[in-house]
Amino acid sequence: MDAAPKVAPQELVESLQQETEVFLRSVMEAVNLAADGEWIVGSEEQVRELSAEFRERVFQRAVQKRIDAAEAAFPPSAGNDDRSGHEAGGQKAASQ
Repeated sequence: MDAAPKVAPQELVESLQQETEVFLRSVMEAVNLAADGEWIVGSEEQVRELSAEFRERVFQRAVQKRIDAAEAAFPPSAGNDDRSGHEAGGQKAASQ
């Protein structure tokens, strides 16, 4: 079996530029909103939540890019035009 195609890291970087900027702005806003003398305590939990959400989106995007590259490398076979028929058949059988 051939190895699945790799994705250039720069492709992921470029696809996440806007989301990265939003994330970083949100982190800074959280720290700025914390009371003086409580910058860490007043923003740490919110920044942790923002980071967890961002980490999840980054990983999902990276995996999806790898899936997309693998699918693009293997065009559908000529005899596989029945895919929608299988779904319809399954739905028809389920409704009977």
